[in-house]
Amino acid sequence: MKIIIPLAALVLIASPVLAAEEAQLFESRSGDKVEAFHGTFTVPENRADPKSRNIDIHYVRFPATGTKPGAPIVYLAGGPGGSGIDTAKGERFPLFMAMREFGDVIALDQRGTGLSETAPKCVSDVVIPMDRVVAPTDRNRMLRQAAEQCGAFWRAAGFDPAGYTTVESARDIDALRAHLGADKVTLWGISYGTHLALAAAKEMGPHIDRMVLASVEGLDQTVKLPSQTDAYFDRLQAAIDQEPAAKAVYPDIKGLMRSVHTRLDAEPVLLQVPTQDGPKPMLLTGEMMQFLASGSIADPQNAAQILMLYLAVDAGMTEPVAGLFGRFVTPGAPEEFRLMPLAMDIASGIGADRLARVEAEAKTAVLGDLLNYPMPQLAGALGLDLGDGFRAAPQGDMPILVLTGTLDGRTYPAEQTAAVSGLTRVTTVTVVNAGHNLFMLSPEVTQVISEFMRGDTPHTDRVTVPAPSFAPRM
Repeated sequence: MKIIIPLAALVLIASPVLAAEEAQLFESRSGDKVEAFHGTFTVPENRADPKSRNIDIHYVRFPATGTKPGAPIVYLAGGPGGSGIDTAKGERFPLFMAMREFGDVIALDQRGTGLSETAPKCVSDVVIPMDRVVAPTDRNRMLRQAAEQCGAFWRAAGFDPAGYTTVESARDIDALRAHLGADKVTLWGISYGTHLALAAAKEMGPHIDRMVLASVEGLDQTVKLPSQTDAYFDRLQAAIDQEPAAKAVYPDIKGLMRSVHTRLDAEPVLLQVPTQDGPKPMLLTGEMMQFLASGSIADPQNAAQILMLYLAVDAGMTEPVAGLFGRFVTPGAPEEFRLMPLAMDIASGIGADRLARVEAEAKTAVLGDLLNYPMPQLAGALGLDLGDGFRAAPQGDMPILVLTGTLDGRTYPAEQTAAVSGLTRVTTVTVVNAGHNLFMLSPEVTQVISEFMRGDTPHTDRVTVPAPSFAPRM
């Protein structure tokens, strides 16, 4: 059933229309409609440059529906590179609507994303061959060459890569707060959005009312520790072991993956990857399987599909792998980048001690150092690095709710705890069997968020959702 929520029902409690806002009928992809306001505010592209040009940041404001609305709630999308406005159109639309009980909800398109993205995509002239073995050192050199070429491309087009950092985005949030005429804002984010929220805690802590953070990425965790990824596979194995049919097929998933990697490194398989221009050759190596797994384990249902592909390759069937690669790579195509996602990750960077640890752990880890590719491979590129001071954990006493999934293959429970260790009023709720994208997995997750937003202690610190079936489908 489609839902249409008229603005007339909200005008008695909604804040007035602000400057640079226009009323609009906002429609989700499922066809639900609600009256909202589309607004913009203007900020410098690079606050460190007195000659910086200005850029417009876009947002959609959903007016509060509660009788005692609190601070505006700013949604911070993940990625980096995700659009808050586009997220509100998707499966999280009901959660955006539910959050309006507690204040105006702002779907923010961070600088360089969604409607706030003006920089063109850069297509370099660097092609990293995929039809033959390329040594990692050579691949990384070509990758950096492509990134630097794109940096020059954007600068020539009038864009300043140094303006696309998490610190600048955090300062945008404070500018948004002032634009809204609010003393404080509540920050609600997931994944990279939590990374941005933690940076905002350092930039504008007194002006943050509270934070709701899911799948937390710490300020020094742009590059994940390979040992933590291996520990995730152990938790995944434990979940598989609860399903007898799956356990019989996957008695040792790390052993299966390592075996496939070793076999493919010894005897690579030349695939024909389907593309719009016809099949293209790609050499399937152990490293290519590591790339495939790295991009596909955030949520357990996707991990289950990747494990089936490992089974297929182990049995000598590579056609399904070729089909999956055809969905997101084009062999022989040049390297290309979007400005915001590239610059944000490079600037957040990695400190020397953590980099040394990553490099040491990667030598024996199931996925090596590829989980966050192209980081740390591009660390320091474009002249960007916010430094160890930025990467230090924030401190503060604002109330914070942390939601963490036990089967999250991107951000890991131990690291999430470390990310908020300097904050003194943290409530953690573990969502058992949940992966990285946990918001809409259970009404109880929404209930916990609502309780926290009301100022109550959540009724539980542990929500359990069903694990997907890991048994291969015949």
